[in-house]
Amino acid sequence: MQKLKITNNQKGKETITRTIRINGETFDKITEIAESNDISFNSVVNQILEFGLNNLEEE
Repeated sequence: MQKLKITNNQKGKETITRTIRINGETFDKITEIAESNDISFNSVVNQILEFGLNNLEEE
């Protein structure tokens, strides 16, 4: 399985505001990734979601 590579080129895409709940440990991990890559929390979340959807195993 391929691994996710976080990039800093997620500008210019249409966005929709939505509130979600995540656990504290996940929040901390995403915050750490965002800070270490000098990108926004939202950009990391979107990249993780896109990667997951693109690699979703269909039944």
